[in-house]
Amino acid sequence: MSSTNKRTLIAAIGDEDTITGLLLAGIGQVYDNSKNFYVHDPKAQRSVLEEHFREFTQERDDIAILLINQHIAELIRPLVERHTEAFPALLEIPSKDHPYDPEKDSVLKRVQKLVGE
Repeated sequence: MSSTNKRTLIAAIGDEDTITGLLLAGIGQVYDNSKNFYVHDPKAQRSVLEEHFREFTQERDDIAILLINQHIAELIRPLVERHTEAFPALLEIPSKDHPYDPEKDSVLKRVQKLVGE
């Protein structure tokens, strides 16, 4: 089985409201104490956020797409910028309290660089 055939999950890193909505939509999976989502607590150490990002992008081979709130991605922007692998695809999404800013989106920046804008 190729590694892309294993990648069937959507993972998410976000604030409580975003993750709750995504879980209600059915993306949540808990298996052997491993979750495909992380609710970021603003009071938590940045290293905890970085560890979850690394887990979803480097350690797990079952995640096809990683959704992350844009304002949370800003907290670990250097890690986000270094993620250049095709899988999992990284999509920055808005949250209830923080609107989407295309100027900060790392994927959009890469596309603009390729197109020459």
